[in-house]
Amino acid sequence: MAASGAVEPGRPAATAAPSAAPAQARAPERLFRPISAEDEEQQPTEIESLCMNCYRNGMTRLLLTKIPFFREVIVSSFSCEHCGWNNTEIQSAGRIQDQGVRYTLTVGAQEDMNRQVVKTDSATTRIPELDFEIPAFSQKGALTTVEGLISRAISGLEQDQPARRANEEPVAERIDEFIVKLKDLKQVASPFTLIIDDPSGNSFVENPHAPQKDLALIITHYNRTLQQEEMLGLQAEAAPEEKPEEEDLRNEVLQFNTNCPECNAPAQTNMKLVQIPHFKEVIIMATNCENCGHRTNEVKSGGAIEPLGTRISFHITDLSDLTRDVLKSETCSVEIPELEFELGMAVLGGKFTTLEGLLKDIQELVTKNPFTLGDSSNPGQMEKLQEFSQKLDQILQGNMKAHFIMNDPAGNSYLQNVYAPEDDPQMKVEHYKRTFDQNEELGLNDMKTEGYDTGPAPQR
Repeated sequence: MAASGAVEPGRPAATAAPSAAPAQARAPERLFRPISAEDEEQQPTEIESLCMNCYRNGMTRLLLTKIPFFREVIVSSFSCEHCGWNNTEIQSAGRIQDQGVRYTLTVGAQEDMNRQVVKTDSATTRIPELDFEIPAFSQKGALTTVEGLISRAISGLEQDQPARRANEEPVAERIDEFIVKLKDLKQVASPFTLIIDDPSGNSFVENPHAPQKDLALIITHYNRTLQQEEMLGLQAEAAPEEKPEEEDLRNEVLQFNTNCPECNAPAQTNMKLVQIPHFKEVIIMATNCENCGHRTNEVKSGGAIEPLGTRISFHITDLSDLTRDVLKSETCSVEIPELEFELGMAVLGGKFTTLEGLLKDIQELVTKNPFTLGDSSNPGQMEKLQEFSQKLDQILQGNMKAHFIMNDPAGNSYLQNVYAPEDDPQMKVEHYKRTFDQNEELGLNDMKTEGYDTGPAPQR
């Protein structure tokens, strides 16, 4: 490239008008392009690199891409034409999520071994039945299957067995016995549990029964501990300073800088405290990216967790019912019995929209999942998704009656009652006492609210 202001010899220098410069500026190409077989411009970058098996030069291929409805990833593949050694890795190129995630899968059939798995560097893999654990940052990230995870663990244990047999034969024999147990797991002679715990929140385990609930898979979102924050290189947030006078934020729109979740360009988020009639105060946050046009909104509860959980059952009988306002918190799950559909906690995040808008978000989330609509999906699963989408369209068009159930253990969700303050004949609101497991997910079992100021201060 020529330096700015340089003139090629033999040609007169041309002075461009200042107003023409912005018009000639080309828009920067996106670094992470959506993955597509039809995109011929999306080619991997090839880099000649050293093979760690034979110490001759091999070839590394890097592909920066974006999996739809998941995250930006870097896929790398190494192959050596001299010794045949090859290796594949995947790294998350997106941001660390607000919460960690834990997937607990009960493997009871051979089909479960074929589930797609995205495991990042920071994820810990455990099999409690064998007291087996792969610590975080001991393996590179991988896009594989459940069977692939076990095969990778077996390969790692077998790698140094010749040296162990020469130096520590008793240890090598015990490892051989353990490898046999891992190989038996691949036959699924008896059910076992696979746990993937990722504090970064970037791991994933496929649900092959979508849009139905997967009874064999439990997804838990949790707040990271201080040790996990330090492990990921994050700094714990400092406690806010106490102010002598409380500011009134109800009539103000606060703004703060952030990054767009779609293209990672600098964006601005607006935050407003809103009072919902016959309910409570909530915080609405909206982000608008000027670079790619992406818009998103999120709702946070402005109050504390309620003493009792709330279950709202609403019968959709008319097209006008879809215009009702809905506040779905992050802790709220959604059920539609007629479609045999259940949306778990933390999915779609917090939203303040209409019933129609929430149903459309659910339809987009389910029907455009790349793990269920890609080349690896089976025809039976495609038919179920098409049938689910058709029934949901009938509900949105007012041609099908259905029940819409919101279950929020924190009691911070809301569905508009057009008859307020009278009771709504189509709506049933129940308040219930939370179970131990629900309190555990909300972090209430370990919370000390009485007598915490009498003991000595904890040392960090």
